[in-house]
Amino acid sequence: MPIKVQNGLPAKTALENENIFVMDEARALSQDIRPLEIVILNLMPLKEDTELQLLRVMSNTPLQVNCTFLMVSSHVAKNTSASHLNQFYIYFDDIKRKKFDGMIITGAPVENLPYEEVHYWEELTRIMEWSKTHVTSTLHLCWGAQAGLYYHYGIPKYERKEKLSGVYCHRLLHRKEPLVRCMDDYFYCPHSRYTEVRKEDVLKHPELVLLAESDEAGVFLVMSRDGRQVFIQGHPEYDRMTLANEYQRDLQKGLNPKLPCNYYENNDPFSEPILSWRNTSGTIYCNWLNYYVYQVTPYILEES
Repeated sequence: MPIKVQNGLPAKTALENENIFVMDEARALSQDIRPLEIVILNLMPLKEDTELQLLRVMSNTPLQVNCTFLMVSSHVAKNTSASHLNQFYIYFDDIKRKKFDGMIITGAPVENLPYEEVHYWEELTRIMEWSKTHVTSTLHLCWGAQAGLYYHYGIPKYERKEKLSGVYCHRLLHRKEPLVRCMDDYFYCPHSRYTEVRKEDVLKHPELVLLAESDEAGVFLVMSRDGRQVFIQGHPEYDRMTLANEYQRDLQKGLNPKLPCNYYENNDPFSEPILSWRNTSGTIYCNWLNYYVYQVTPYILEES
């Protein structure tokens, strides 16, 4: 899929070096195609890393995708330069009258706080409410999934005894759903979190379907039955080195972290991590874009 990116976005060079087809705005305008309009609310601290990860995993379909990066106005990012944010990001007020084919809400490093104590929670809830009428389908990741399940369905999160970090095995529960089409019965995906939503709370809501879970990591993939809300309590978008970088960061903070599970060969933190989830990640994002966005979104968005 040709990913349309803004001129000068640093991720463009990195993607091209990986032999991923990207096009700039000038070339995209020369094609007589309406691209899918995807808005990405990026709440992660290392925003450029997350941009690259998400653009990479959306590059596996023949659809043209135009990504708009969104940031909250009630929080000042400390780990991304102001010049990058000013050039490539916009605020909710800039788009609240527009409609989008799809939306992605990322995770955020605030999971140990009650939702209402996150200082941008009110703004986030306005965005999530807006998405119900202005977005065809919304994909929530990790803390974004927990926040979405809490806001839309009142499902609580719980603190774990210790951080869940590693690559875990999951089993598929509902093969006939298009979101998991072509996936294996068992598959691997990264997790990195201190909190969790639990299966028994999800199952109390008949309007939700639990699509995949893990004995070790718990709930993984949940979807509203109309496909308008998708929740992934994990990080399929992570690249090979993301968990390693997080592990080293926690070491430097003196947190005495455990090695990420099922990640380093022979549990050797000096070895190159094993990449075992790339196909799963590409399949999930491809299926979401195709079956829950492209196949159901109107050609003229404002008519939806």
